[in-house]
Amino acid sequence: MGAFIGAANGMFGSGGGIVAVPMLEHDKTDVKKAHATSIAITLPLSIISSMVYFTKGSIDIIYALKFIPFGLAGVFLGTKLLMKLSNILLKRIFGVVMIIFGLRLIMR
Repeated sequence: MGAFIGAANGMFGSGGGIVAVPMLEHDKTDVKKAHATSIAITLPLSIISSMVYFTKGSIDIIYALKFIPFGLAGVFLGTKLLMKLSNILLKRIFGVVMIIFGLRLIMR
């Protein structure tokens, strides 16, 4: 499971979390804990992936820095929402987001 999540993270960015959440839920982890745990799993993976891509010259630092302040604001909003949503609503939102982005990738 860890290797698969790491490979997904290395190829898709934090998309490793999209793999981790269903796997954790399959192992009977509570829905909210699965989402929070996937973040803890993907953090070190994202750091390593970023370092590899940075050394290969694949990261546009200036462009990335433009997203960080808004991303940090989104983190606080997202963590607050996670704690307030019911497990069923959280699963449905997660499923809809995965479907939307999956369709978007297929259509391009």
